[in-house]
Amino acid sequence: MTEKSVILKRGKEESLQRFHPWIFSGAIHHIEGKPEEGDVVTVYTAERKFIARGHVQVGSIAVRVLTFDDEPITDEFWYKRIATAYHLRTSIGIAGTPTNDTYRLVHGEGDNLPGLVIDIYGDTAVMQAHSVGMHVNRHIIAKAVKETLGEGLKNIYYKSDTTLPYKADINKDNGYLYGGNAGNVSTEYGLKFHIDWLRGQKTGFFVDQRENRSLLEKYAKGRKLLNMFCYTGGFSIYALRGGAELVHSVDSSAKAIDLTNANVAINFPDDTRHAAYAEDAFDYLERMGNNYDLIILDPPAFAKHRDSLRNALIGYRRLNAKAIEKIQPGGILFTFSCSQVVSKENFRTAVFTAAAIAKRKVRILHQLTQPADHPVNIYHPEGEYLKGLVLYVE
Repeated sequence: MTEKSVILKRGKEESLQRFHPWIFSGAIHHIEGKPEEGDVVTVYTAERKFIARGHVQVGSIAVRVLTFDDEPITDEFWYKRIATAYHLRTSIGIAGTPTNDTYRLVHGEGDNLPGLVIDIYGDTAVMQAHSVGMHVNRHIIAKAVKETLGEGLKNIYYKSDTTLPYKADINKDNGYLYGGNAGNVSTEYGLKFHIDWLRGQKTGFFVDQRENRSLLEKYAKGRKLLNMFCYTGGFSIYALRGGAELVHSVDSSAKAIDLTNANVAINFPDDTRHAAYAEDAFDYLERMGNNYDLIILDPPAFAKHRDSLRNALIGYRRLNAKAIEKIQPGGILFTFSCSQVVSKENFRTAVFTAAAIAKRKVRILHQLTQPADHPVNIYHPEGEYLKGLVLYVE
């Protein structure tokens, strides 16, 4: 059987020697063995020295590296990687605790499994493939997840129709790989959340804001809060538990508002401090008065590609300028960007410019990022996608 292999151009192995997990198409001299998209290929330098093994794919990122060791990609490989990821979460107290059963089990390159995301919601794992290679291996990955988590795991739902390459000639249908229970309520730091993995965004919930929601709770007491782009109301629920005087949740999606109201009801039934509105964020900010002294801005990614970076930064400036202008003196603003192509420096400059436009004195209280179950591979700084600032506005 002819080996499926990628031969690099001379000198193009330098990034791999620094363990960066991507090989770009421009670094490749030629490909041998006629691999199909998603196949495992062995990568060699121009001198025919082994350097990596990974999934081949169509596009500028031509290979996502699975290993820099000369080891086969067998069932044992997948079991070992999933077990390692789970051990990390249990060793730092995120998984396996009675007050929190909501966490990310696998975070792509951060867990040396590029192209794979797995989130855990109580007794359900939601798996998402961002590469054809992970799609091809979804069944063995599901078996490894089930064996690692044991009897407590009842369902594994595969949800990749919107994340797989749109040109890939594969069946992208979502569905259960194990179990089949379509309803779930999971627990995050003692709070309950309805998770809609069938129709919700991403895997059904934004797990990456858990620690930032917890921080917000400490600032909420006695404050009037606006949660903009609320989605399922995570920040709102924490604010209510933190003793906020008033909480308003806003999202352009009526379905998101329904989920927010359901999550408020399951935690704080008949609580009159909360109201939710289905409305465009910019419209709401424009018409609202100076009613709030705690505002959360957690918009969807304004830039998914490098060519949209300029417009994204304009959007962040406009959004933050309006919030800084309207917030009460002594108010606190939690503001975020989840766009990978927007650097920490880009985002901070956009918020700095917004403060100058609003002509308010602003101080940074916290600089925020993603939590420990979304680890960043030190050799892959691109994995640090979530940026946040907590600002005090005089």
